[in-house]
Amino acid sequence: MSKKPALGRGLGALLQNSETDITIGSTTENGGNVVGSVSAILITAIEANPFQPRTQFEKDALVELANSIKELGIIQPVTVRKMGYGKYQLISGERRFRASQIAGLTEIPAFIRIANDQEMLEMALVENIQRQDLDAIEVAFSYQKLIEECNLTQEKMSERVGKKRSTVANYLRLLKLPAEIQLAIRTREISMGHARALVNIDNEKKQLTISRRIIKEGLSVRQIEDIVKERRTEEKLLTLKKGGVSDLSFSQQKIKDDLTGFLKTNVQLQSNSKGKGKLTIPFTSEKELERIIELLGL
Repeated sequence: MSKKPALGRGLGALLQNSETDITIGSTTENGGNVVGSVSAILITAIEANPFQPRTQFEKDALVELANSIKELGIIQPVTVRKMGYGKYQLISGERRFRASQIAGLTEIPAFIRIANDQEMLEMALVENIQRQDLDAIEVAFSYQKLIEECNLTQEKMSERVGKKRSTVANYLRLLKLPAEIQLAIRTREISMGHARALVNIDNEKKQLTISRRIIKEGLSVRQIEDIVKERRTEEKLLTLKKGGVSDLSFSQQKIKDDLTGFLKTNVQLQSNSKGKGKLTIPFTSEKELERIIELLGL
């Protein structure tokens, strides 16, 4: 069988973890399959991964994969964890698993591992994040789930998935967009570039108005960036007329965005025409305040 290329430092580190990968020796449990080996397993003995971050599997693509499996077999084994009593649970490879069911296979090659729930969640999420066919919202949800359920900071999580922290922060910001826009991103009516421009608009109604124009008029990312820039210029002029508080400069806006991403809270930065202003870091509970203080190293 051909070997799939490495999926990045995060998954590699997990697969090489001696605490979760028992590959020494050839001990079997009641004559069963060897943990750490690739074995043929009955499809009926495998249950789906409850931590699977992917929620959409394109039917036509699954049928196409199923036809390929009928003709060529499964090239890359799925990965499962041993549950005991001859049962297994998927860690990764759900598309291949589903396509094999469609193809009518009774057995499937699988790499057998032992993992607890948190390690399984990490492995499933990291493996899925590395895929090229995930939409931006699926990636963002995966990042958010890693942070929340595995108790990781953005910095630690970026190390897990082998991505820059700024890249992770950009994806997480997409989850602040209205549900209608998130759905348009999932159906690829709106690109990641469009979405990043829309995030910079504070008003939800304006976000929706512009997103609908993108779909209806086929506006490019550059056009949307220009529209956002024009709107911010207009808002700046209105603000100056009201009380002398200016819009943020490019560097100030970047600082605000970076802090918001790093602290995972909606940081506010205000500056007047003389360069004076204030920085506000909101929190919703004592626990969140402690988390922010820890991140700030205070």
